[in-house]
Amino acid sequence: MKTKPKTLGELRKSPYSEERYKHRSVKDEMRQNLICRLERRETLFPGIVGYDDTVVPQITNAILSRHNFILLGLRGQAKSRILRALTALLDDELPVLEGCEINDNPYAPICRACRLTLEERGDDAPVAFLSREFRYVEKLATPDVTIADMIGDIDPIKAARGGHQLSDELTIHYGLLPRANRGIFAINELPDLAGKIQVGLFNIMQEGDVQIKGYPIRLPLDVALVFTANPEDYTARGKIITPLKDRIGSEIRTHYPATAEEGIAITEQESWTARNGEQNLTVPDFIREVIEEIAFLARAEKKVDKRSGVSQRMPISCMENVVSNAERRAISNNESEVVPRIVDIYASLPALTGKFELEYEGELKGADNVARELIRSAIGKVFQKHFAGADLEQIVQWFQLGGSLKMPELAPTAEVIGNLRKIQGLLEKTSLLNVRAKENPAQGISAAEFILEGLYAQRRIGRSEEHGFIAEERRQSPPLKEEYRTPAKRPYN
Repeated sequence: MKTKPKTLGELRKSPYSEERYKHRSVKDEMRQNLICRLERRETLFPGIVGYDDTVVPQITNAILSRHNFILLGLRGQAKSRILRALTALLDDELPVLEGCEINDNPYAPICRACRLTLEERGDDAPVAFLSREFRYVEKLATPDVTIADMIGDIDPIKAARGGHQLSDELTIHYGLLPRANRGIFAINELPDLAGKIQVGLFNIMQEGDVQIKGYPIRLPLDVALVFTANPEDYTARGKIITPLKDRIGSEIRTHYPATAEEGIAITEQESWTARNGEQNLTVPDFIREVIEEIAFLARAEKKVDKRSGVSQRMPISCMENVVSNAERRAISNNESEVVPRIVDIYASLPALTGKFELEYEGELKGADNVARELIRSAIGKVFQKHFAGADLEQIVQWFQLGGSLKMPELAPTAEVIGNLRKIQGLLEKTSLLNVRAKENPAQGISAAEFILEGLYAQRRIGRSEEHGFIAEERRQSPPLKEEYRTPAKRPYN
């Protein structure tokens, strides 16, 4: 259409016909558009990784069934993002009566102001078009939310200005739910909504209407209701009352990434690593794997509270901090190549410790110590994946013969690569990680440090604050004090 209809009369003659739009509900609209997408084999939720065989089919079934539904899952499982992506299942635009607060259907208005407009102007009543972005209303549930916020209330100012009786429908102040009419209404963290407010949703979910305080009328709203909730909330802060749960058509459980590959894809998609600086950034695959493995191990760690969960925001924030630390090193040494190392993961502790809740045993150890243990375990697991069966004895023997190596966090590339060349066979083994240390020293340093950290994680070499990487025996058996070095001075001899 070159020009959009501007009046009801023009609308009747347009493709937005009364036959199509008078009785079609928003749930029918979403269902029809979903069917079209399925027929075209389009991706339903772009950017959502790891849910193709679990969550997405269940959401699809709920929409095809015209259900109101709830996404139930721990923090950081893309629940809010999925709800906001539902707008893609709405039409590009929808005809409404111009100026209506509740997006009234020009062919079947429900508010009194719009009915009066049609009585007065008929086919000359002005119409407008509402884009899909404005048909989504979201509310974060908090204990201070009132029925007036959600449903509506009497507006004495409207009554005074218009000279209306307080019982007149024209004095209604519409809440968020009526303003979502002919669209999607989402409530995040539903259990945090007070029980008496949850009761206010009963009618709209079962009978399809709401009753606003003080008015003997029922507004037959057309709205798709969707919710999110965290299972932890059922006991920690509130609960979803049973009658409301009974009225929710589908309960869909979300989850964390099932595989490291899915987690890596999410982290790569969400983390801010394209800094647009003068440096060239290369994040080695094994660094990505270690960062993701930290989250997987944290979710299984007995010192971490399972009920709270470990959000996917942990590896995302960690990756950003890792890149920043590597960027800081490159800037301080005036280098153009930014390559994160294992030392940068240890430097990202502030991005890890705030992302999990500890059990009593974990509280005794402290968040920093728990995070360091997780990093070391993750390094060991990824190292085993890449170097299982590899002969690294030459490297271990170098330390056993008295060698030691310190790798300062901010040392320049030339200095570090020179020290690494002293360890026989170390830089050659980086080829197992598809790294050519001779051609790219920065990547060679990262790979070599990963090998050393992996050997340390497997307790084949040691590490100390004073000497850096050393032989495991030297770490476990510190030098004897002077008075105990000769048999003549040992006590009880």
